[in-house]
Amino acid sequence: MTAGAAPYVAPDPWRAALRSLLQDRSAVGSLLFLVVVTLLALFADAVSPYAYDHQDTGNVLASPGLAHWLGTDSLGRDLLTRLIHGARISMAVGVAVGFAGLALGAVYGGLSGWIGGRTDDVLMRIVDVVYSFPGLLLMVVFIELFKGVPGMGEGLGGIMVALSIIGWVSTARLVRALVLQLREETYVESARALGASGRRILLRHILPNALGPLLVILTYRIPVAILSESTLSFIGLGIQPPLASWGTLAYDGWGALRSFPHLLLPPALAIFFTILAFNFLGDRLRDALDPTLRDTP
Repeated sequence: MTAGAAPYVAPDPWRAALRSLLQDRSAVGSLLFLVVVTLLALFADAVSPYAYDHQDTGNVLASPGLAHWLGTDSLGRDLLTRLIHGARISMAVGVAVGFAGLALGAVYGGLSGWIGGRTDDVLMRIVDVVYSFPGLLLMVVFIELFKGVPGMGEGLGGIMVALSIIGWVSTARLVRALVLQLREETYVESARALGASGRRILLRHILPNALGPLLVILTYRIPVAILSESTLSFIGLGIQPPLASWGTLAYDGWGALRSFPHLLLPPALAIFFTILAFNFLGDRLRDALDPTLRDTP
């Protein structure tokens, strides 16, 4: 380095990833869509055109119009209002289950990959046993077990717990593979050679480098949870009245699809575009966090 020259500063990988993500139109569009859906869910009471339980008995099964933009259901309830309130339930389940499944899977898979040896074999065999059971059957069993438990809120708490218990398995496998890869990196070997403790290596080297992939995993776990809840609600095992999610709205519209298609299309499109936005965002986030897939300055 010549005299007076400024020292070299390595580019911040997170800042480079954020810049790359914001330059992608599909990622920005997906993020804006999810922000709008989240804000509608959070402020559903304020933005809904009607009260959640309001019934317009003179406009039962009305088609979309000025009074009811998306029409009404068989009880005269405004579908736009129910769709917005359904977003609150569906997004709450998706985010809560996504984070819970990620936390359980990350801790379990991380410990398995870090400890290794016989402990790793035993922990992974447990994962294999759980993974071999049909997911839908296990969810039904857990929902029935939690039915009637105080504080479970019309099936909502039971669904969250059931989906969290089921969803951590695949995450544990992914995190274990990630930790096995990271522990063999040269910077980990260098830290070990310098006498760093296992705890320091785990907290200062393994965990920071695993945050990016964990964030990508989260963007895939949330839509999976939303779809799982919608599936359970669609077959009548999910959210119970008076609560409603996009899945229960789709179930209500399915029986009247031929005569009143406006009952099914809004919740089905809401589920479709939300899952699509999460998938787009996850793909672009993965590319942005991988230095081999983006142009670094």
